[in-house]
Amino acid sequence: MKKVLIITYYWPPSGGAGVQRWLKFSKYLPLYGWEPFILTVDPRYASYPALDPSLERDVPEVTRVYRTRATDWFRLYGSDKSKVPSGGFATNRDDSLRGKISRFVRGNFFIPDPRRGWNHHALRKACRLIEDEDITSIITTSPPHSTQLTGLALKRRYPSIKWIADLRDPWTDIYYYDLFYPTFFSKALDRHYERTVLEKADIITTVGPALGRHFEDKISLQAKKIRVIHNGYDEADFEDVTSLSPDMFTISYTGTISDSYPLDGFLTAVRNLIDTGNDIRIRFTGHISDVHKERFIELPGKEPAEFLPYSDHSTVIRQMMSASVLLLVLAKDPGNRSFLPGKLFEYIATGKPVLALGPVDGDTAEILEKGGFGRCFDYDDSAGMTEFLVNIMTGSFTVTGMLPEEFSRRRLTSKIADLLEHEGSN
Repeated sequence: MKKVLIITYYWPPSGGAGVQRWLKFSKYLPLYGWEPFILTVDPRYASYPALDPSLERDVPEVTRVYRTRATDWFRLYGSDKSKVPSGGFATNRDDSLRGKISRFVRGNFFIPDPRRGWNHHALRKACRLIEDEDITSIITTSPPHSTQLTGLALKRRYPSIKWIADLRDPWTDIYYYDLFYPTFFSKALDRHYERTVLEKADIITTVGPALGRHFEDKISLQAKKIRVIHNGYDEADFEDVTSLSPDMFTISYTGTISDSYPLDGFLTAVRNLIDTGNDIRIRFTGHISDVHKERFIELPGKEPAEFLPYSDHSTVIRQMMSASVLLLVLAKDPGNRSFLPGKLFEYIATGKPVLALGPVDGDTAEILEKGGFGRCFDYDDSAGMTEFLVNIMTGSFTVTGMLPEEFSRRRLTSKIADLLEHEGSN
């Protein structure tokens, strides 16, 4: 069996979509003749936005996982891991003087991000594994984008090695980037890192077409190296999970809702339905900002809002399966046409209708509407959302699309295996 080294900061017990992408790929790679070696950070030295130890069940016993120390620069932000600078931290920002100074330090002294404190530990271990195990292919996945610098260093040290750089999000164009107050020199250095990684990697994988085009624009002469490998759903996660009809029309959201997420139009749509005599419950599982929480609590009705804490993945799947409709909200940003959240594909796998807020000409909208899985609305289109929800209530809209096998984790893993097998190195 051929060997591939997968270098990822996020791995169980960390939770979230970024963990599941390579957790699932590594689970199925042996079916296609590849043995994955996982290199990750020791949880004792890691900074995770969320924890989900239940994901450990998806790691086959035979998978070799190597963990190293890391220098935890996040100690600068205090011991509370919820203060770790991430997308949610940036958008639920602390505008006190201390908060602004912390963001400035993060944006200008830790480029591309503070998790680069793991890099020299990861590089040393990766070199040992490559030489001891005769590994000829590596995959680095980000964010954190600092992980890509480890891949860059390995490519320089072992020029013949095949390097796949997997970029799940934009790098220097992420929607919260400027909230860290990067100076001209900091931006220039970060863009240099980004461009060098894009140029030197043998293959670039991204999660969607628009994000792929975004990176193509940065390396137009080498655009042929970019491949789209979607996130997806794992059939095994839905085995023995029954679809349930809730006791009340329930709109369910899983994940994070920060202050910056525009929900005015959606709130108006919900009020319209409540005012016309409909009983509706909005169920949030995960983190919702206090500002938005208050707004949903104030909705009229018997029990208009329910707030559940961050839960393990299997619990979240069951909650999705017991909803009437699933809500998806994309952050409002000029680049959000490329956003394809990992949970989109799990939403689709439930067979429940999906109501998305975001650009109606983006990748998410195209998948939902072409597949018959739901609709995407502009953030302010309360009339359209109201009509769509009424159509779901009355049965005028039902999910017509078949569960697309192309988005299954097993099928997507075959594409990774093809890249490893047939695409040559520089």
